Amino acid sequence: MVQSLNSKVDLVKEATFYGGFPIYGQIMVGNAGFEFYAKDNPKKCIQISWDRIEKIVASTMFKNRWIPRFAIVTNENKTYYFSAQNPKQVLKVLNIYIPASKMFHSLTILDRIKSLFSKK
Repeated sequence: MVQSLNSKVDLVKEATFYGGFPIYGQIMVGNAGFEFYAKDNPKKCIQISWDRIEKIVASTMFKNRWIPRFAIVTNENKTYYFSAQNPKQVLKVLNIYIPASKMFHSLTILDRIKSLFSKK
C-alpha cells in the first residue's frame, strides 16, 4: 500500500488523469500536497507536494463558466492533466495552498485568434 503525503485531507473527488490514456481514480487534496490514486490499482499514484507545484492552469470554456480540465505544472517541467467531478470546488481548495498568482486560465481559441489580429 502506498503511504499518503497528507495527514489532514480537505477534499476527495472522483477524477480522471490524462497521461497518454485516461486513468480513472480519485483526487485527494490535503495539507502536504496533491495526490491522485488510480481506481483499478492504488499503487499507481501521483503525489505532488505543494513546494513542487510551479503553476496550475485551468482550461475554461463558455466565458469561464465551464472547466473541463486543469493542469498542474511542477518545478521539474512535468505537466499533469486532470479532470474532476467538480473542478471549481477542487480549484477553490487548491487555492488555499497555492497562491492566486500561480493559478491561470488557458487561452481559448477565440482569445488566440483575437491576439493574432490585435494591434501591437
